[in-house]
Amino acid sequence: MEEKARFAVGLDIGTSTTRAVMGKIERDGKITVVGYGEVPSEGLRRGIVKELMSPPRVVDTCLRAVEDMSGLEANDATVNINGSHIGSAKVDGMIAVGVTDHEINDEDISRIADAAIAGKIPANREILSLVPYEYILDGQGGIKEPFGMHGARLELRANVISALAPDCDNVRKACEAGNLRARALEPSAIAAARAIVTNAQKENGVGLVDMGSATTSIAIYDEGELQFTGVVPIGSNDITNDLATVLKTVPEIAEEIKLRFASAKFGGSDKDIVIKRGRDEYRFERKEVDEVVEARLEEIFEGVRKLLKHAGYDKRLPEGLILVGGGSKLRDIEVYAREQVELAVRLAKPEGILGVSEDIMKPEFATAIGLMYADAEYQENDNRGFRESLNTDKKQKKPKGDGFFSRLLKKFK
Repeated sequence: MEEKARFAVGLDIGTSTTRAVMGKIERDGKITVVGYGEVPSEGLRRGIVKELMSPPRVVDTCLRAVEDMSGLEANDATVNINGSHIGSAKVDGMIAVGVTDHEINDEDISRIADAAIAGKIPANREILSLVPYEYILDGQGGIKEPFGMHGARLELRANVISALAPDCDNVRKACEAGNLRARALEPSAIAAARAIVTNAQKENGVGLVDMGSATTSIAIYDEGELQFTGVVPIGSNDITNDLATVLKTVPEIAEEIKLRFASAKFGGSDKDIVIKRGRDEYRFERKEVDEVVEARLEEIFEGVRKLLKHAGYDKRLPEGLILVGGGSKLRDIEVYAREQVELAVRLAKPEGILGVSEDIMKPEFATAIGLMYADAEYQENDNRGFRESLNTDKKQKKPKGDGFFSRLLKKFK
């Protein structure tokens, strides 16, 4: 009997735009895109759901576009969570597991996860993922997977990604009201990294910066693991709004100025900017535009620099920063960012995607595509009876039955 086809869906609910991507999971594990949608968002501010009337309509409209293209129904998806409330915390713990010839089992791994987290994550926060850095068995460190080993004392060093529980609940409610079940929630930058960052870059040390319309989020990887994630509550729409205010024009014209004429190489031209609307002509001073854009970019990358310092990675990421998101489309932004953070900086967009993909090979689709990949991974892990950490691509041998990640995440939801 032919195995039933499986499909993965990623839903990126952004402050200004909501995007969804559906892919068919092939037998070899590869994913072929069969549908996507993109619609304007409503009811969010700085990445956070602020009212529950508008977002469900947006989710439903976006999914209908996906369903019309694919001919399939989207019932479940992995959905992004955004906002400055998202954070990561380093935790550790130790448990006694028995005599020296005791074989580490799934229950032991679950217990050590509980011990590492106990009392360290506030009750009003929801754990989104636990990323193990290393297990230490009877003093021997550097262990990535202790299952099946023998020892008497087990320790764990890990990173816990969490978000405010009410904000997580509101995202789920918005999805449910839009006829969708959120299989899991994943921070935007971590999702985008799935579609952009290679394993080699994660090993060497790299930061992904997702420049959205209202927020700028960052995910830092080193030694193959997620080390830190954080959000700057400023985005590319702030540039548009500043231009509209200072130039005394409407946001539509300000957005056109930003996309067509603005550049992060300031002072390169003194020629006036001219926008035509029918018989009307609008003229703006280039110097004034440059001053507005530079002031806001400085604020954005000062926030990024502070997060790098907080994480302990200021000026020390060999692979530098990778910029994605709609805000990264500003001309010459990588040149400006390189000077501000004193790291290598490059732009990126999703590549090598199979199927109906030409229109989504854009930096603003990185998060939705990454969420689709995450959805496929969650399905695979659930089928195998466990949930791995959010940022690992390794397939490890696990015992049957509910694994500790599944139980751990359920415990905090």
